[in-house]
Amino acid sequence: MKILVTGGTGYIGSHTIVDLINNGFDVISVDSFINSDGSALKGIEKITGKKIINYQLDLRDKEKTKQIFTENPDIEGVIHFAALKAVGESVEKPLLYFDNNINSLLNILENIVENEVKYFVFSSSCTVYGSPDKLPVDENTPVKEAESPYGRTKQISEQISKDVLQNTSVKAIMLRYFNPAGAHESAEMGESPALPPLNLVPIITETAIGKRKSMMVYGDDYDTRDGSAIRDYIHVMDLADAHTKSLQYLINNTDNHLFDFFNLGIGQGVTVLEAINAFEKVTGQKLNYSISGRRSGDIPAIYADYTKAKKLLNWNPKRNIEDIMRTAWEWEKVRSKEG
Repeated sequence: MKILVTGGTGYIGSHTIVDLINNGFDVISVDSFINSDGSALKGIEKITGKKIINYQLDLRDKEKTKQIFTENPDIEGVIHFAALKAVGESVEKPLLYFDNNINSLLNILENIVENEVKYFVFSSSCTVYGSPDKLPVDENTPVKEAESPYGRTKQISEQISKDVLQNTSVKAIMLRYFNPAGAHESAEMGESPALPPLNLVPIITETAIGKRKSMMVYGDDYDTRDGSAIRDYIHVMDLADAHTKSLQYLINNTDNHLFDFFNLGIGQGVTVLEAINAFEKVTGQKLNYSISGRRSGDIPAIYADYTKAKKLLNWNPKRNIEDIMRTAWEWEKVRSKEG
């Protein structure tokens, strides 16, 4: 079965392609390289032995997006990752985020419907919940006001997908994941954004290896165990596995109007300071960090209840924060040598 992965050379997309190939799927990719450089394609080939075709184009381009489906009439499923994803940048550049994230989705959905693609998996986010009133967050947690334009694009994208697909036979799943981190165990691929990373784990590894002189912990006055913000860090290969299992669930389900939501996290909150401590413990590296004020768009705490994914998708995360830090550090050492 041929699956199109958008944002396929990005962090989560590339790891998902590896998992899909390992589970017998035929995969093609599309990526504009706006926040990746395509090097993940080599990693995919080294790990799986398969060379992946990637269309380098912007999914906001209607004609070029249509061409992918014209040239590949046997696409049966789409996993849509392609989007800008930095919370802070979205606060500064909301128009860019609405244009990129919404218009690319519209073009993908139009082609899915026109070409009668059967399965759609959308890369959503826990940011759709806003700042939740109670923890952990399950799928019945109310979707509140988004805390950033990025979060709003995910809320809007979920609603658009539901509206567009409700009168079709396309089966769809929205995956709301928490904080992806870590790298493939082989250290052949990991998080390698073309732009300076804004996520905690690569900032930690870049500080440890000397690319950054120091790092900031944004806020130590939250109502949490140690005052720093709590997040649910999920290993990228556990996340990749959830996308493959979502596709398999859609394929095996007889409901032709299936449209569902799943939370993906490890169900435990880790504070920023606890994450730093976990890194120092597994690597023996001391981090140079300082405390600064809270960052715009951040919420105090959020972590997942993934019971629904466990029950219906048969998905269980296998790795913890220490596995995340160990694999991220091994990858950082490799990518720093290559750089």
